Amino acid sequence: MINAITMPKWGLTMTEGKVVQWLKQPGQAFTQGEELLEIETSKITNVVEADAAGTLSRIVAPEGTTLPIGALLAVIAPPETPTPDIDAFVARFEVVEPTGEAGEEAATLAPSELQALGRTLRCLEMGSGDGVPVVLLHGFGGDLNTWMFNQPALCDGRRTLALELPGHGLSSKDVGAGDIGFFTEVIEAALGAQRVHVVGHSMGGALAISLASRRPACVASVTLLAPAGLGPEINGAFIDAFVRASRRRDAIEALQMLVHDPKLISRAMVEEFLRYKRIDGVVPALEAMAQAWFPQGRQAVDLRAELRALAMPVQVIWGRDDRIIPMAHAGAVEPPAQVRVLESAGHLPHMEEASAVNRLIRGMISSG
Repeated sequence: MINAITMPKWGLTMTEGKVVQWLKQPGQAFTQGEELLEIETSKITNVVEADAAGTLSRIVAPEGTTLPIGALLAVIAPPETPTPDIDAFVARFEVVEPTGEAGEEAATLAPSELQALGRTLRCLEMGSGDGVPVVLLHGFGGDLNTWMFNQPALCDGRRTLALELPGHGLSSKDVGAGDIGFFTEVIEAALGAQRVHVVGHSMGGALAISLASRRPACVASVTLLAPAGLGPEINGAFIDAFVRASRRRDAIEALQMLVHDPKLISRAMVEEFLRYKRIDGVVPALEAMAQAWFPQGRQAVDLRAELRALAMPVQVIWGRDDRIIPMAHAGAVEPPAQVRVLESAGHLPHMEEASAVNRLIRGMISSG
């Protein structure tokens, strides 16, 4: 009846995490899905939810502690559990290295590469099963780790595929014209004729609409997260700052615009962003995309008619405090498509409110 809360692993690069805040205290009971603590990762601060109902018996890792993946953070046990039993559990606890099938899966959970229109794309595939696969399309300046809190939650009974688009992450930096036509063709070439659920964020949301419009028979459902293409307004100052930032202070100012709570932007996320900006070809690629998509601080792509014409299930998820693309653009969405607004999120709802977004995506996958 005694169980451990351990440091989770989110994404490809996470090796450790920092306990930011405990949301429950020893002696407090909780139900399944309740938030227990906040963990700072290399991308953003995320919450750990309870897998099942229980009572927090002891906190082993106080706030401010940085520990490796799998380390003991706290103990869950019934209130009547004797203290010596808790002491013995903590003393005996060891970080378990994956073995057998689990070890093989952990070893093989690494990005692979595929070719599309002469470009090399990095991608990450997770999950297995006969369910219709889920394809994840990141936004402007994103990468595979954009989906670190989402992809594992969508793998039940199906494959999931996160694509790293040209100009991003470690994929080829040749973006051609950098426009929506180029990127849609790249995605079509990467996916072939398979039928998929599509989830897209920001620029990736516009690409999801474009793909579904061009190949409706291949798209089972569409989930759009703060999508581009539904109105002319965009925060042009952010786009310019994101493209030009090369110093830590400038990077922090740009990245903090993305979220509802600026404290969510970690030091590690800033350093990762600056490393990306130093890769050969990244800045010219970003400049080409910014010019094609957001010339003079306005959106050049208008997909409102295409969105309204889609026949498959569609949902749009927006953070109320989005400072990049106005939430008012959700007004372009017409029934039966549904709009979901998350109160405590900005332009990254899938990272800021990951659990809520995961539930909504799973619901859409079921209906699609």
